[in-house]
Amino acid sequence: MADRSVILLADAGPLITLAYANALDVLLLPGWSVQMVDMVLYEVTRHATPTSQKIAQWVAQQPLVVRETRVFQRYTQALATGALPRKANLGELAVQEVMTDFALIPEPPTGIFLFEDHKIARASFLLPEQCHKISTRAFLQFLEQKGLVESAAEIERRAIQAGRAFSQLRFPPA
Repeated sequence: MADRSVILLADAGPLITLAYANALDVLLLPGWSVQMVDMVLYEVTRHATPTSQKIAQWVAQQPLVVRETRVFQRYTQALATGALPRKANLGELAVQEVMTDFALIPEPPTGIFLFEDHKIARASFLLPEQCHKISTRAFLQFLEQKGLVESAAEIERRAIQAGRAFSQLRFPPA
């Protein structure tokens, strides 16, 4: 099933949920190229939270590409000047930037944007035709259907029991 021409990019929400469940490794199970977006990585590690250290350690232990974006570059430049730049939706904008860049490559990869936010599901989030957005829950169900995890519900349960207010979002809708 491994297909390295598929690139999985996770937003902050899925990373946090999977860290609560001690299940970040499920991102690697399809055999796709798992990559991080610099702004998203910054968002999930900049403050001490119940999951920030888990995520930082997991990323450090993986041979992951961290994609640099103009969004993060401009954000850090603004911080360096003492400005307080906006923070809302910057991770999503950075992911969208990476996927838009995919469209400019002669043989673009398939991009999978893993998200957990209801606003993203409903947003007119413009992605190139070879890029797709999928919720954490749908991703876990996909892994279960492929026999890569025993139970998607068990991973959700572990995240909730550890303190994660896991999204009730069903996307794509049934």
